[in-house]
Amino acid sequence: MIKFFQIPNCSTCKKAGQFLTENGVSFQPINLKEHTPTAGEFDRIVKQTDIDVDKLFNRQGTKFRELQLKDKLVHMSYEDKLALLASDGMLVKRPLAVNDGKITLGFKEQDYMSTWL
Repeated sequence: MIKFFQIPNCSTCKKAGQFLTENGVSFQPINLKEHTPTAGEFDRIVKQTDIDVDKLFNRQGTKFRELQLKDKLVHMSYEDKLALLASDGMLVKRPLAVNDGKITLGFKEQDYMSTWL
C-alpha cells in the first residue's frame, strides 16, 4: 500500500488523493505535521527509491525560505539533511507518495498515472 504523506488542507495533496481514490488505488494518508518520518525513515526512502535527498525538500515553502536553506543545503551533510527533514513536516515536499521502491513528489497527473496505475 502507498504511504501518502500529506498536509490535509493542502490543495495539491487533496488533488493527488482524489486522483488515487478515483482510480481505485489504495493508500494510507499520513499527516506530515503529526507524523513526520524520522531521519531513519527518510534514509530508507532515499535508498529504496534512489532519489536525491535534496528533492525531498519543499523549496516553495515558507519554512524553507525562513531558514534560508537555498544556500545552506549545499554545505550540509547527508545526515544533517535527513535530520532537518525529520525535524519539521513543513520542510517536506508534498504530497510524498512512496511504495516498493517507487516515489512521487508533488502532484503531476502524468507522473501518478505512470507510477501508480
